[in-house]
Amino acid sequence: MVTMNTQAWIILGVVVVIVLIALAAYLLYQKKQSHRLEQRFGPEYGRAVKELGSRAKAETELKTREKRVEHLNIVPLAPAEADRFSQAWKLLQGNFVDNPKGVVVEADQLVRELLLKRGYPMGDFERRAADISVDHPAVVTHYRAAQVIAARDQRGEADTEELRKAVVHYRALFDELLEAGQDKPHLMPAKQMETQS
Repeated sequence: MVTMNTQAWIILGVVVVIVLIALAAYLLYQKKQSHRLEQRFGPEYGRAVKELGSRAKAETELKTREKRVEHLNIVPLAPAEADRFSQAWKLLQGNFVDNPKGVVVEADQLVRELLLKRGYPMGDFERRAADISVDHPAVVTHYRAAQVIAARDQRGEADTEELRKAVVHYRALFDELLEAGQDKPHLMPAKQMETQS
């Protein structure tokens, strides 16, 4: 016959085991979530951790971005629109030698127009970059780098080489947003542009 004291210990043991299993399941879930976010956001994950000071805060921010972008109506471009943007970029790129400062401004405007056409809202820069990071994490760093150079240019601090780099950064984002890749071989790839000028 089991005494009352023994029953209490058995119940307590079962409760402890259940709590430990639940805790292990929660920790496993958190680890999987962290891994998923690291995989999805790439370098943007590390940037968020550094900027916000902890993995938990960064992961909360990245999940918030995912939810926000999930509600946006991001659409691919019709072929005619993609071609129009491609032609605009070719024209812009061809003007770099004669007007590097103007081309950086035009590149920023063209990228903004493309973002808007695809369905991204035009809030402040950080909000745009955060939204882009959800579906295009590999190129959002290019967008940030281009913006830093554009800001330096507005203060009169950027030289022609920096302006060229800004256009290359804008181009990386532009290509990704245009989803041109192999479909538009007439576009000069960003890496090729780096070797020119």
